[in-house]
Amino acid sequence: MSAAVTTRTSTVTPQTVFDSTVQSPISPVGSKSGAKRRTSSNVPGVYNILDLEKDRTELEIAVETQKLNWRINKSPLTLDEPEKSYLKKMLTTPPVKKIDLHFPLGLEVSARNLRGVTIKDALDAIYKQFRKKEDDELEKPVLAGFEWDKDECWTRLIVHCKKEGASQPKKAKKNDNL
Repeated sequence: MSAAVTTRTSTVTPQTVFDSTVQSPISPVGSKSGAKRRTSSNVPGVYNILDLEKDRTELEIAVETQKLNWRINKSPLTLDEPEKSYLKKMLTTPPVKKIDLHFPLGLEVSARNLRGVTIKDALDAIYKQFRKKEDDELEKPVLAGFEWDKDECWTRLIVHCKKEGASQPKKAKKNDNL
């Protein structure tokens, strides 16, 4: 009877021993320098407002902002159709990453989105400032629209508000009892 003998060969990786107070660890295979740096979050077609100012590129504001009749102390998500569909539209043409929204009394908020500031981003920034205010605390609680005055400041929009919004059309009731 013959006995079969099998031998195993194992690959041993060298271990590195170091004293943390004196040395830093040395990788036996190869060292990588530093952490991997995230690439820039640039989206094609979305600009920095400062670059547009340098190039003197004119901004156009979406006209849908004037049709919203949105109360600045209510969430933008409470809007009904068709106004709710306007929220996904870009606030400016060309789209920008960040824009300051200036109120006539001096308050200034920033709307930011790396993929381009939408109307919803602007309304969210405004709502964040006024959500704890009641209607009677606000002199003009309804958004009238935005204005861009390139002579005053190229990088910000002026926010205009009004006392009351236009009345919402009533939905007609269907009468099926014929």
